[in-house]
Amino acid sequence: MRNIAPPLSAEVPATLRTERRGNVVRIIAGGDWVTSETARLDHETQNIATSGAGEAEIDGSAITSLDSAGMWLLLRMKYALESNRVRVPRFALPERFAPLLSAVEREGRIEPLVRKRPPQSLQHFLERIGKGTMHALRQGYDMVGFLGRVTVETTEAILEPRRELPFPALVHQIEETGLTALPIVGLLAFLIGVVIAYQGADQLKKIAAGAEIYTINLLGVSILRELGVLITAIIVAGRSGSAFTAQIGTKRVNEEIDAMQTLGHNTTEILVVTRVLGLVIALPFLTLFADIVGVVGGMLMCDLDLGITIPVFIREFKDAVTLNTFLVGMIKAPVFAFIIGIVGCFEGLRVERNAASVGLLTTRAVVEAIFLVIVFDAGFSILFSKLGI
Repeated sequence: MRNIAPPLSAEVPATLRTERRGNVVRIIAGGDWVTSETARLDHETQNIATSGAGEAEIDGSAITSLDSAGMWLLLRMKYALESNRVRVPRFALPERFAPLLSAVEREGRIEPLVRKRPPQSLQHFLERIGKGTMHALRQGYDMVGFLGRVTVETTEAILEPRRELPFPALVHQIEETGLTALPIVGLLAFLIGVVIAYQGADQLKKIAAGAEIYTINLLGVSILRELGVLITAIIVAGRSGSAFTAQIGTKRVNEEIDAMQTLGHNTTEILVVTRVLGLVIALPFLTLFADIVGVVGGMLMCDLDLGITIPVFIREFKDAVTLNTFLVGMIKAPVFAFIIGIVGCFEGLRVERNAASVGLLTTRAVVEAIFLVIVFDAGFSILFSKLGI
């Protein structure tokens, strides 16, 4: 008679039950804890009655089959008990599942089902303030050190150009940060000019008849002195500053920076100086373009809405603004460009070797750059006010 192989064993339904002895809850798991059972087991593991218990024992010695999904549910159940201040001194599984247990635990601690609410106390509040302050101080200290290093490298690159400074890359950065940004900068500057002219005229009408003519003064001073350079810097921070962080961060993730250092290249000069110099050269021209387009937008609105013709606008504009008004805005442009470039490259070099870090630090670079631009703009305003400019 021919031998016939025994049939494969059918899947054993997973089981989960509890036993109570005083303040100790014993959780007994059995059967096949596999992916096909997770929908039912997920509900059962979340509804285990442990009220009043101080200890819990998880006994999985009767488990016949276990995959990563089932192991994840068991560990999540264990961490949920611990988060509710229930000790779990015993977590028993068959020996053959030990490698799987180690692998799942190595991937990271599973979040418990019930998270403890952070204590809303004065001590906790002060602790958070202290941690935030120390983080900000450490971040500032590191950035100042990076600023000094880049300043030295930039000065050497300008005074004593060396072969390591790739001038084609510098020209490419000027194109990327300046030329390709003209459409978006021009569009927003034009709309800002239109809005200032319209809203300014609407408010001036309420003061006195004929006061709309001072819309030209308002437009000229606000665009040339403040808004032209500020709006341009914010756009560039979101566009180019984030690109610097993402580009350098991706190179770090792909270990390209390590390869460059191994070959003896000056990574600061190649990756940072070219970007910072390119932005410092491009942003003043973008600011000039934004000033022109913003004034043109306001001029068209004055012609269409207020009846102030273009020749009259130009004549009044020449009397309303001076060369100092224009230079105040232009002086800020290279400073803002340097800040944006430094912050973008600094955060890019701090990226860790994972994709999530690239996104996190790219967002942080944009926020920090815009914050510092506005802080320095306020500082310039106070300084120029004290100097009477």
